[in-house]
Amino acid sequence: MPTKGFRGAIFDVDGVLVDSPHEQAWRESLRELMEGEWADIRPRTRWSPQAFTPEVYQRVMSGKPRMSGALAGLEYFQVPDADKRVETYAARKQQMVIRLIEEGRFTAYPDALRFVLAVRGAGLSLAAASSSKNAGLFLRRIRLDSFARREGLSYDFIRPGLTLLDFFDADLSGRDLAHGKPHPEIFLNAAAELSVPPADCFVVEDAVSGVQAAKAGGMAALAVSRADDAELLAGAGPDLLVTSLDEVDVAGLAEHRLARRPAATVGA
Repeated sequence: MPTKGFRGAIFDVDGVLVDSPHEQAWRESLRELMEGEWADIRPRTRWSPQAFTPEVYQRVMSGKPRMSGALAGLEYFQVPDADKRVETYAARKQQMVIRLIEEGRFTAYPDALRFVLAVRGAGLSLAAASSSKNAGLFLRRIRLDSFARREGLSYDFIRPGLTLLDFFDADLSGRDLAHGKPHPEIFLNAAAELSVPPADCFVVEDAVSGVQAAKAGGMAALAVSRADDAELLAGAGPDLLVTSLDEVDVAGLAEHRLARRPAATVGA
């Protein structure tokens, strides 16, 4: 067992760092197709606007590369000829999510920004590792220098104009890999680029497939439940499950521990 502290932190992006419009884009693009060019097949599917719930997104599609997520969604709703329709669905979703991002329809989670700053302040190397090819669009629009100033946080590594994309030592988001989550390939590659053994890394995830990928790669898994899905995430066996990253005991990272902060200090 490792005797020193964690040396690397690997972050998913959508749902962990950013309240992204991916779920909305998947839901709305499928609605457009079902009410438009796919209207003739709609009666043969399980789809309805009400059936595409946040729980379905988290359990079936979240954390997967675009094509895998599209196929999983179509198969879940029993869309005929899903393998022939998947490219249309994935392309429609991509067009929509880019439009939503450009319209500024996303926000960074303040607890996540406080946590990444604190983790870097504790001396760890950081990597972003999202299946999404759009992650960079979010990360480069989030200004850490402005956030730190508003929060009254002072770190010697913050410089004017610092974006969240600049902040990471490695960014593997959106790379074409042989395997998607729950395979650990993306996280193992992130650890390698940080030059940190997997056992000395922890992964921050909000999806079951991401937690499973971290554990499969021999890494500690920190799960954050932001979508009333704590029970679902708990079933994946994370080392720590929280509803806000403010709950994490940053001091424990030096002891190779994922633990909650004492209740009296959360939010202090």
